[in-house]
Amino acid sequence: MRVLAAMSGGVDSAVAAARAVEAGHDVTGVHLALSRNPQSYRSGARGCCTLEDARDARRAADVLGIPFYVWDLAERFHADVVEDFVAEYAAGRTPNPCLRCNEKIKFAAVLDRAIALDFDAVCTGHYARLVDGPAGRELHRAVDHEKDQSYVLGVLTAEQLAHAMFPLGSTPKSAVREEAAARGLAVAEKPDSHDICFVADGNTAGFLSSHLGSQPGNVVDEAGEVLATHEAAYAFTVGQRRGLRLGRPAADGKSRYVLSIEPVSRTVTVGPREHLAVSTITGSTPRWCGPAPSGVVGCEVQIRAHGETVGATAWIEDETVRVDLTTPAHGVAPGQAVVLYDGTRVIGSATIASTA
Repeated sequence: MRVLAAMSGGVDSAVAAARAVEAGHDVTGVHLALSRNPQSYRSGARGCCTLEDARDARRAADVLGIPFYVWDLAERFHADVVEDFVAEYAAGRTPNPCLRCNEKIKFAAVLDRAIALDFDAVCTGHYARLVDGPAGRELHRAVDHEKDQSYVLGVLTAEQLAHAMFPLGSTPKSAVREEAAARGLAVAEKPDSHDICFVADGNTAGFLSSHLGSQPGNVVDEAGEVLATHEAAYAFTVGQRRGLRLGRPAADGKSRYVLSIEPVSRTVTVGPREHLAVSTITGSTPRWCGPAPSGVVGCEVQIRAHGETVGATAWIEDETVRVDLTTPAHGVAPGQAVVLYDGTRVIGSATIASTA
């Protein structure tokens, strides 16, 4: 089988490519150049997409003895991921750019090009498992729960999964590093990237400010009383407790949290943690990792990349998914993804539009 191995320059993608080679596939390595300024996207263990990463990927390909190319997708990445990220925050929502990158870049732009070049599959270092089920290829959680990335892959369709390879899904991360060292890969001890790759210093508010500028407004309580002013509503997210700078404590002395963000009036409403609890989530633009379900579906849902799952009942009709939770969840923000599971199997995902 002809396999295109997406090599980020990190240890996971290097070992995934090595396993594809060892399995007897005809493997070609490709590094995705996603940054318009490749010297600015990494700071220590943060970020990715630097010239250093491209060199590390090339060295790993040389060790494996496979052809290697660099594909420049910086403009596509900027339009589909970075601009989407900024626009979502400006609209008062909280997006997940890793999920969007998987949807729009790694398994759309890259996979489409790979198939056009007669490759059979795209191989990545994601921690997730692919299982052949009665209705086709299924996406399942990784064995290493701490590294499981099935949540950010919940946007993949059945057709995309049919052309995907995740060789690391059944291996703990510690064993992957040991394997990389045994194979002579120089990236064996390279730190993992963290946070948002295009916000290398981790300062999301500063990044957004550079794109959206100052947009002052008020921080109010649930009665509408102004407690403070702010420079930009996009600097807040639902569930946030720290950095509110309210100046005076609540009457009951308890911490206050961001309950909602109104982007037009630039009003941020705060209140007690118990008022963050939601029992119903309404999602839009669902994407199914297999045959589209309909009607009522018993499932578990996950609303954060590393969050716990919650029992739920999903009501699915056309492009709307309503999820009733068995246990209330806190800090659920519009723009996030709600991913539906049947045990370890990913059913699909939807973008959170509203909560109640």
